[in-house]
Amino acid sequence: MPASGHRITQLLGEVREGKPGSTDELIPLLYDELRRLAACYLRRERAGHTLQPTALVNEAYLRLVEQSDPPWNGRAHFLGIAARAMRQVLVDHARRKGAQRRGGARPQLTLDEAIVYSNEQPGDLLAVDELLNRLAEFDPQQARVVELRIFGGLTIEETAEALDISPATVKRDWAMAKAWLTREIGKS
Repeated sequence: MPASGHRITQLLGEVREGKPGSTDELIPLLYDELRRLAACYLRRERAGHTLQPTALVNEAYLRLVEQSDPPWNGRAHFLGIAARAMRQVLVDHARRKGAQRRGGARPQLTLDEAIVYSNEQPGDLLAVDELLNRLAEFDPQQARVVELRIFGGLTIEETAEALDISPATVKRDWAMAKAWLTREIGKS
């Protein structure tokens, strides 16, 4: 882990402990990474999306600091939680837009859109969110693995660290989750 990564982990601990000034030092160290993550999310959205990366980071940050007992225990874990917060901001935004339009069928989701969620094939965020929520009912850990790998952009090792499980377990959960999602998509 680079020195800045070590410092980030140290500062996250200090924020959890309530040490004065730790948040002020932490935010500049994480801002570029959070903005990169937000830009990644927004590239996957439709053209002309009204949220900008800075606004997405700010909204997610507000959700993170509202927590009375921050749940993160390291850099990878924090980024996973930040990815979840950004996903929720985008889902809430999509729901508001959908409510304004009233109706209209959502397009069918493909496995590439749900799992890979690639830049070349923008996915339907509400459908992806619905699938992940259903997976969480079946297996919460598999849903977290998918969320951290896809939305958080974490590697197998970072996902293992964030969830405090082995990389082998992450690989197994990742494979099982993809199989489950493939089956569920085939049903629709």
